[in-house]
Amino acid sequence: MTNRIAFQGDAGAYSHEACLMARPDMEPLPCKTFEDVIEAVRNGGADLAMLPIENTTYGRVADIHRLLPESGLHIVDEAFVRVRICLMARPGVQLSDVKSVRAHLVLLPQSAGFLRDHGIKGYAAADSAGAAAELAQTDSRDSGVLASELAAEINGLTVLAKDIEDHGHNTTRFVIMAREPDLSRRGDGQMVTTFVFEVRNIPAALYKAMGGFATNGVNMTKLESYMVGGSFTATQFYADIEGHPDDPDVKLALDELAYFTTKLEILGVYPAVHHRN
Repeated sequence: MTNRIAFQGDAGAYSHEACLMARPDMEPLPCKTFEDVIEAVRNGGADLAMLPIENTTYGRVADIHRLLPESGLHIVDEAFVRVRICLMARPGVQLSDVKSVRAHLVLLPQSAGFLRDHGIKGYAAADSAGAAAELAQTDSRDSGVLASELAAEINGLTVLAKDIEDHGHNTTRFVIMAREPDLSRRGDGQMVTTFVFEVRNIPAALYKAMGGFATNGVNMTKLESYMVGGSFTATQFYADIEGHPDDPDVKLALDELAYFTTKLEILGVYPAVHHRN
């Protein structure tokens, strides 16, 4: 074992923060892309992958639903990180000096009110933590970055304002993935089962497939559809349900689902964390 957990982005990214929170005993391994994160676990460079899946403000993370079923990895845990956006600049710079900021495209609209009130223009960057590292190498006195407080600490920048996001509920959900599944855990709390499926091409197939969860009293907390294979007719669904596949009611619901599907793949079984509620 390497005792490493891989994440996408530079040091100080919110995914890095998720790693420190959920696996403080492991060494975070920064990777350039989500594909690189997955490959790091596949080839043994890391034991776990930390992947963002959805955010309460901007919805699901692009490409993740496509990558997870193809990854060959298995979800073993979940983590939630409250996205607290900080405006940071070089030491000695005052808030009134900042005329422009750089940040990942999703952070800019989340801080639109603050930027507007202070007359600051926002420019997109590939990665907020990377933008913080770049700013630290310059002599700029009128530029800032929107990123995590962790990014400021790592890069020696001064935080000029904290929690500047427009919505106080801004939270990202992550899944932690490993090479092997772990179906043995039960714990004292609620279990979550995540799976993907494709319905048969018959009338009302989705309606019939979902019926098994209703009649067996299984709560479905997430259901999303997305196209696969470049086809407008081939639709894959991603779902989270409460319970374990060995639970009698869940087993009955999944058996009924399988009858109406051409594909059914369980991506992971893991304990629900309290942030869900």
